[in-house]
Amino acid sequence: MATLCLSSSSSSVKIPSFIHSFPANANQLLRRPLFSNLPFNYERRLQQVVESLKWRTMVSFFPFFSTKREDTESLKLELFEAIAPLDRGAEATPEDQKRVDQIASKLEAVNKVKEPLKSSLLNGKWELLYTTSQSILQTKRPKFLRANGKIYQAINADTLRAQNIETWPFFNQATANLVPLNARRVAVKFDAFKIAGLIPIKSRGSGRGQLEITYLDEELRISRGNQGNLFILRMSDPSYRVPV
Repeated sequence: MATLCLSSSSSSVKIPSFIHSFPANANQLLRRPLFSNLPFNYERRLQQVVESLKWRTMVSFFPFFSTKREDTESLKLELFEAIAPLDRGAEATPEDQKRVDQIASKLEAVNKVKEPLKSSLLNGKWELLYTTSQSILQTKRPKFLRANGKIYQAINADTLRAQNIETWPFFNQATANLVPLNARRVAVKFDAFKIAGLIPIKSRGSGRGQLEITYLDEELRISRGNQGNLFILRMSDPSYRVPV
């Protein structure tokens, strides 16, 4: 994560001088005349008071330290609430798509995992909650001819393998090799398919694309494809392994 800057050209945050006057530990405070006659067993409690006072004072002047995680969690909650009624994106209006994209962009701006392909958080099976990809949504088809069950995407960064898994009613699968283009973008090269989860078909190299992981934590992944599609996924099974 980039270093947090405490000042800018327009304003600066100053630490009050009395914060620096706090002693480093209770022994230093006990040597001051006011406290020199306290019983020895007060030392530990006094140390706790000193540290607590120092921390609370710092937090009061730097509230963003304690609220940064809360802000991220609030954005995630807002995102989940926005996509919940959209049937994985199939029911999204242009206004819905714009709102979801805006929230996703805010989360991408505070992403802590700058090199997701090197992170163990990426590994596992992710459930697709929302996408703008028509090749997945197939909104021009009757609903009974679409994938109505859950859709998963699994990734194992250590083996550079990925797998797309449809459930009801088709149970189709596709596996792919991942070729890193940088620390967060991969080329996706599909090499095998399964129809109805049973009939294997080897790919002739027609299935290709790119995927950039723009936000990642232990629960949520946001990715964007090379055709501008947005993918929002939630971790389902971190222990899942893609077949090699």
